[in-house]
Amino acid sequence: MTRTFTAILQEEGGMYVATCPEVGTVSQGVTVEEAIANLKEATEAYLDAFPSDLKPKPILTTFEVVSVGKA
Repeated sequence: MTRTFTAILQEEGGMYVATCPEVGTVSQGVTVEEAIANLKEATEAYLDAFPSDLKPKPILTTFEVVSVGKA
């Protein structure tokens, strides 16, 4: 069975950290593509071990914050 999951990526210290919020898996890579490939591998391994441990689909949205500088 093929499922679609969410990947959230952030750059940290010259690496890309990828997180799958539905499962809670995390991986990293030097490139975005490598981070996603590693996340896919980690998620597949996790689901093989814990097939029914899925969280609900996340709600993805944006919001604005007004930054108040220090005087």
